[in-house]
Amino acid sequence: MAAAEKPPIAEPREGPPLHVAIVMDGNGRWAKQRGLPRPLGHRAGVEALRRTVSAAPKLGIGWLTVFGFSTENWSRPAAEVAELMALPKRYFETDIDRLEREGVRVRVIGRREGLSKELVKLVDDAQARTAHNSGFHLDIAFNYGGQADIADAARRFAEEVAAGRRKPEELNEAVFGGLLATAGSPPPDLIVRPSGEQRLSNFLLWEAAYAELVFQDVLWPDYGEEHLKAALAEFAARDRRYGAIVADDVLAAG
Repeated sequence: MAAAEKPPIAEPREGPPLHVAIVMDGNGRWAKQRGLPRPLGHRAGVEALRRTVSAAPKLGIGWLTVFGFSTENWSRPAAEVAELMALPKRYFETDIDRLEREGVRVRVIGRREGLSKELVKLVDDAQARTAHNSGFHLDIAFNYGGQADIADAARRFAEEVAAGRRKPEELNEAVFGGLLATAGSPPPDLIVRPSGEQRLSNFLLWEAAYAELVFQDVLWPDYGEEHLKAALAEFAARDRRYGAIVADDVLAAG
């Protein structure tokens, strides 16, 4: 949908809190449309993140995972990478007090290799300060890739086997899932990608097995509560079967 359109309103939902994951996409195009430098698009994207984090708990969302920087983003121009590296610092320095106070538990998932010592310390401090919270869970995927995370988990299990602490036959879906960076969070119910693109782009590949996918034609810096409501309204209309069939389908099949 165009940014100027007003999305439909989601009805208040019942049931357990949802896990929603969002690919924060479109910052560069947003800046280009306005004749602005790309870094200003990324900074506007931080404002969209603030709006979304504020709205999510009110809409029945208990876990929010956002894709901030992928393992593939290192191939971008050095100046843009430097700007992307600065975004967590900008976000946590201004918001960590409020996040801690409002019961948000922050976790940054992804590889630490390649990140500066200052950024790693900032991330570790943000996680430590909010570790006691349980009202709302915010996972930020940073220097993250779904394939890289699967490879890292496989490597960790192989090392455990080589050290004699595990046996190959012990490996199953649950054990493997516990080795991923996302361990401890439920699988996402809904994955949202704004910006008009319709792909996962290496985001939560293992975890997305039964997630519903919603694609929205709005650039991330324009994203806000109404767009999140629209995504939830579309999600609410889906029939989730997890590979099974319902009784009506059995009867119809004779």
